Amino acid sequence: MSETLPTGAPAIRATGMAADANPYGKIFVGWLMGQMALAAGSVASRHCRGRAPVVAADGFSFTAPVSIGDEVSFFAEIVATGRTSMTVAVEVWRRDRHGEGAARAAKGSFTLVSMGEDDRPSPLVA
Repeated sequence: MSETLPTGAPAIRATGMAADANPYGKIFVGWLMGQMALAAGSVASRHCRGRAPVVAADGFSFTAPVSIGDEVSFFAEIVATGRTSMTVAVEVWRRDRHGEGAARAAKGSFTLVSMGEDDRPSPLVA
């Protein structure tokens, strides 16, 4: 993914709320990571047309704080596939609620596995 705001639609969008913040008014990194996993899961589940749980996460960096009230967009794209797995890159962009300026707040990648009805890995459909 890039250093500029992605042009496509985000996988999910949320607002940073006080319940998700530390005493300084900034959103907890754990909340961001959870939302990033949801965005990755949404993209992966659509790709494999089924359940796709996260099995690994890495390469995280947090580059701009997210404040209470910020609009937070989670952009996700599949960057690699295996027989049953997908690697999804996720970028988080924050925008002040009352302005247009945006900044990348975080990025990272998730590995998800396509699962069959029998709760076992299922080959991806071409």
